Amino acid sequence: MTFARSALRLRLALRALNPVTIAALLLALAGLLVLAWVLPAREALEQERAQARRAAALPPPAVDPSLAPVVLESGAPENLALFRSALGRQRDVEPALKTLFALAAKSGLVLRQGEYKRGVDRNARLHTYQINLPVKGSYAQVWQFALQSLRALPYASLDDVSFKRDNIVETGLEARLRLTLYLSDAPGAPR
Repeated sequence: MTFARSALRLRLALRALNPVTIAALLLALAGLLVLAWVLPAREALEQERAQARRAAALPPPAVDPSLAPVVLESGAPENLALFRSALGRQRDVEPALKTLFALAAKSGLVLRQGEYKRGVDRNARLHTYQINLPVKGSYAQVWQFALQSLRALPYASLDDVSFKRDNIVETGLEARLRLTLYLSDAPGAPR
């Protein structure tokens, strides 16, 4: 019996309200729901931007003086030998891939698999190993991984980075990094 009385009182109260007032209350409720949904996403986005600003504010890594370019007066043969000494070795491809996967895990990125393509540059007489890595994480994590990879593998180049986010609510993003390893077996021409 009390439920019936409560329902009757609620119906009488609703009939006493103006339809404009009801519409205003419903709009206010909808606005509160939207704010409750958007504010956490905005806060996460601001935190990610702050992380990216902190990462950008870090000083650049110290340059190893042994890696500085050397200009020799006598010219080409010594410079070519110096260039060849900076290349990686073909037998080091597997350890380099393990290093990349370890750095991705250390950076907190999700890295399931990559695409790999071997190549030979006959003009430069060296081997290349192109690596496409799809990763998932934050913007700061992706850049941290990219910079650490270049430090760990000085014979690598970062050729391309692309970012994708399906919607603004997601805190993570998908990125694709394309790196190339420049390799040589010996000072001679590649096989």
